[in-house]
Amino acid sequence: MPTHDQIIEAADQLFAAISDGDIDTVTALWSDDVTVWHSGDERDNDKARALKVIRWYVGTTTYRHYEVLDRQVFDGGFVQQHLLHSTTTGGENITTRVCLVVKLGEDGLIRRIDEYFDPAELGPLLG
Repeated sequence: MPTHDQIIEAADQLFAAISDGDIDTVTALWSDDVTVWHSGDERDNDKARALKVIRWYVGTTTYRHYEVLDRQVFDGGFVQQHLLHSTTTGGENITTRVCLVVKLGEDGLIRRIDEYFDPAELGPLLG
């Protein structure tokens, strides 16, 4: 099992990479068989589909910042509540309240993400 410090490091790296628009680092942090579920999804997404969503988000925003409200580590992962502040390519500022449950494999790579948010808050990104 990954250690507490490895879990915190993986979390910090993931959110820094998304903030920076660094898709290569996100890809490297996820296991090849990662599954990702978002509010509103009818099924889990595989790595390719989940990365497509991340690319879309990075491409529709010029600024991304995570304001962590709470992060709790558990054996094999973490739960995080945060506000995701973004600026759309059209210049509109939006904030999305999100709760994530993230599980890591024994290799320290992220293998499961469940993301809870109000999809209506993403309306400005759908333009």
